[in-house]
Amino acid sequence: MGFFKNIFGSYSEKEVKRVMPLVEKINSYEDEISKLSDEELRSKTADFKVRLQDGETLDEILPEAFAVVREASKRVLGMRHFDVQLIGGIILHQGRIAEMKTGEGKTLVATLPAYLNALTGKGVHIITVNDYLAKRDSEWMGKLYKFLGLTVGLVISGMDPAEKQRAYASDIIYGTNNEFGFDYLRDNMVIYKNQAVQRDLHFAIVDEIDSILIDEARTPLIISGRANKSSDLYKQANDFVKKLTPKIIVEEDVKDFEQAEDNEKYDYIVDLKAKSASLTQKGIKKAEQTFNLENYNDLENSDLVHHVTQALRAHGIMKKDIDYIVKDGEVLIVDEFTGRIMYGRRYNNGLHQAIEAKENVKIADESKTLATITFQNYFRMYEKLSGMTGTAMTEEEEFREIYNLDVISIPTNKPMIRIDNNDVIYKNENAKFRAIVEDIKQSHAKGQPVLVGTISIEKSEKLSNILKKEGIPHEVLNAKFHEKEAEIIAQAGKYGAVTIATNMAGRGTDIMLGGNSEYLALQEMRKRKVPENLIEQATAFNETDDQEVLQARKDFKELKQKYDETIKEEKEKVIAARWTKNYWYRKTRIKKNR
Repeated sequence: MGFFKNIFGSYSEKEVKRVMPLVEKINSYEDEISKLSDEELRSKTADFKVRLQDGETLDEILPEAFAVVREASKRVLGMRHFDVQLIGGIILHQGRIAEMKTGEGKTLVATLPAYLNALTGKGVHIITVNDYLAKRDSEWMGKLYKFLGLTVGLVISGMDPAEKQRAYASDIIYGTNNEFGFDYLRDNMVIYKNQAVQRDLHFAIVDEIDSILIDEARTPLIISGRANKSSDLYKQANDFVKKLTPKIIVEEDVKDFEQAEDNEKYDYIVDLKAKSASLTQKGIKKAEQTFNLENYNDLENSDLVHHVTQALRAHGIMKKDIDYIVKDGEVLIVDEFTGRIMYGRRYNNGLHQAIEAKENVKIADESKTLATITFQNYFRMYEKLSGMTGTAMTEEEEFREIYNLDVISIPTNKPMIRIDNNDVIYKNENAKFRAIVEDIKQSHAKGQPVLVGTISIEKSEKLSNILKKEGIPHEVLNAKFHEKEAEIIAQAGKYGAVTIATNMAGRGTDIMLGGNSEYLALQEMRKRKVPENLIEQATAFNETDDQEVLQARKDFKELKQKYDETIKEEKEKVIAARWTKNYWYRKTRIKKNR
């Protein structure tokens, strides 16, 4: 296969060559479009809509429409789409997946197909992995859409149905995969059609598409309703289990597990790998004594057995600040992949109630499933589906078989200077962690910023504890520090910074070597109580006579220059620290164009 690929080129290379004439046509409009006034540029949107009504297709107006978006972006955002970003936009419009390296500007790429497809009036959904990104992008890229006369909606948790109806009626709608899916379920439960919030599922652009459509594809979204009132058995089972002595089996010592001996010494066995917990013979005898039973395993005791089993799982398997957190008297689930709080989600089969009993918070009523759907089934209902990610080629076959989507790898704007080393395999986890810590120590000693991604909060906490013992100062980004997320990530490129984070998919804040002056300037404006609408306009570049906006832009420029000077020296120190004798470490990314 490699021989033929070298001769004929890869599939992606051939597909990129096929769209290059379109890119050239888009570029041919640039001189003409750049001479238009702001008002004339805005009027292009109405002109395109008329042309579509008169029979032209989206493909026919694509070159000029993309040229209009690029020019508007230059004026409003101060960013001009590179040719490779135009290629990415074309691929997305065609209903395909664009694989683009980190830092190549996927956020900006999405504006091209989003604007073009929104001209039909059917609505475009841009799906992100969290509320923070959805809100940020709706405001940031929203300036561009609004400048061109389109409406922008935001769908996040906590909105009432009327707000959501208005949001879904917009031309371009930002939101999370969870919220879009739950809204679909809720719409199928309403009595009257006018109570539904979503329109037809026309076109979706999914950010981090491999995370949503592959990693979480079979994750069920479930809407539950009240079933029975919470049973006192949860408290009784919890009080019983609290007094028991557990034997914890971790992956490394499963083979050393001696059932007979443990039956005598321990009350229950917890297998962390299998995520199971069960009473030993000694524990069963204690249960029979505590609850006055002749035989714990009799069928008539099945309800009690269920509650005790869930209490065992709550105490033995479910760890506070790893699997869940307690906030404002409520048990909130933490996503094991991203470390994010999953608001509105509850464990089923009484496990959530068992955890509530364990944490001594109010035990909610039991529930039953009213509606459910997986992400896989939901997204397959869109008339046209596309997506972006930095890592899609590894799942290319799955995308093609399950969703009928092909993956096109988009070339980088400039030659890659980052070194993507091969995976290093270790004999066991302890050896791996020792190597990671040693690597961090060497980099930190030079002042080189280090960003460490982990697969779960548990792993991030473990690594953090080791670094504390080694005396290495660091920041940990997980559910417990959700509110500080942007601040932690924005400053992860500072000299000597060490940042540990769970799954980095879609964290969405640019890491700048030496620190992020733009973020610091905006934070300073918020401290000065500058209204959000003015902060939004402070980073725009379109023409305006509004004195408040002009003053906000002046203030932002001065603050950014101040922080640029502060960061300049530190940035040089970071760049100088990156070189080693034989190879080049690279643990932060340089912002190119988002």
